Amino acid sequence: MSARRGAVRSKRRILASVAAAAALGGLALVAAESPVIAGEGGAPAPADGAAAPAADPTDGWERASFSHSMHKPWNLDLSERYRYDSGSKTHALWVYSTDEPFEQGSGTDPRTEMRWRQEYTSGKHMWDADVYIPAGSDGADFMQILRAKHPAGTPATDIMMRIHNENGGTVKRYDSQVIKKGVYDTWWNLKVAHDADAGRIQVYADDELVLTADDRGPATRHFKNGVYHHGEGRAEARFRNIHYWVK
Repeated sequence: MSARRGAVRSKRRILASVAAAAALGGLALVAAESPVIAGEGGAPAPADGAAAPAADPTDGWERASFSHSMHKPWNLDLSERYRYDSGSKTHALWVYSTDEPFEQGSGTDPRTEMRWRQEYTSGKHMWDADVYIPAGSDGADFMQILRAKHPAGTPATDIMMRIHNENGGTVKRYDSQVIKKGVYDTWWNLKVAHDADAGRIQVYADDELVLTADDRGPATRHFKNGVYHHGEGRAEARFRNIHYWVK
């Protein structure tokens, strides 16, 4: 009886070993069907068909210094329409529809703006900043490429970013193409790149290309940002992390 029991136990051990080997083989097969593909540096590589990370709009560009003067209602002190917070490095500019223009006797709408001194006629230039527009601002241009010197009969601007009181604050190119919705009371990033040689302007909202448009022909230009108000009541815009890029 002891010999027979030993044989049975031996047979059971053999069967258990076979089952364990089969189980391990199955696990090995599953692992082999889901390999981890390493890219350069040991990081997992994207699977076939996966989208590659979007390039930063400033890739290949160089940061440059810039300076500006201030435009504000001619009869007011700058402190009545502009504030700079050194802690957050935030520029706040506001104006009322009843304010005077920036020059006495001018027929233009009221404004409080940073007028960039860097002028150009050629090359590639990019305006870049985080923007915050308080709810209720309506009909104000808060960024533009001004054609300071341009042929007679051609427009004064190449592009303007205008805030509209709809859909939680909608930014449009003038009154047409939508750049971004829901901008009231939140920070977001705007980049406006101008290739003056090719006559092309590209607009990025939070680093996503949202508009490509032609400029208005040869001119001497500069950037402006602030509030140039065509609507009613109060309009305000705030800016931080303002950068100038060239290429």
